[in-house]
Parts: sequence; C-alpha cells; structure tokens
Amino acid sequence: MKFFIAILLTALAGFAAPLYLWWWSFAIAAFIVALIVQQTPWKSFVAGFIAIALLWCVQAGMSDAANGHLLSRKVAQILPFNGSYTALLITTAVIGGLVAGLAALTGSYAAQRR
Repeated sequence: MKFFIAILLTALAGFAAPLYLWWWSFAIAAFIVALIVQQTPWKSFVAGFIAIALLWCVQAGMSDAANGHLLSRKVAQILPFNGSYTALLITTAVIGGLVAGLAALTGSYAAQRR
C-alpha cells in the first residue's frame, strides 16, 4: 500500500511543484516523498520512476495531440527516431522517470541515515 501511496503522492507533487517553482522541482518533490513515505531504496526508485514517467508521458502526449504532433514529428526527425513521435514521448518519459527515480532513491537513503 505504501508503494501506491508513494506513486500517487510523487505524481501529484511532481505535477504541482513545477507550476509554482522551477521546471526541475519534480525531482525535489520525488526526494521529499521518498523521505516521508519510507520504503526500501529499490521500491522508492521504482515508485518515483513510475510516477513521473507516467505523468510526463500523459502530459507530453496531451499537449502533443493538441497540435496534431507537428512539433514532435519535427524534433523526432532531428533526433535518430525517424520521425516517430511515439519514440520521442517514450524517451521523454524515461528521462523524467530516471531523474525522479534517482531523486527518490537519494531520499530513501537519506531517510535511512536519519
């Protein structure tokens, strides 16, 4: 149950924090949630990764669909994705998930040292 609570709190905080702070504040949110909801380091990493990866994938997909995938197709042509906006969305989600997962992992280790 703590795992799903950590995912939900990380997703909510990861959505709200960049609205009022810097764009990278989702990592701070993942760190704080991992401090509060104490789990094993592996579970903290996975919870942070899943929460932000899903959040970024949904947010990027919604904004991308709103303009008919125009910008993402052009960016995917510049990058080695052969114009696949889906590959670009997945890459975006994985990068955000890794950053949040590592922040949550750090928060879990910091909670163990307290």
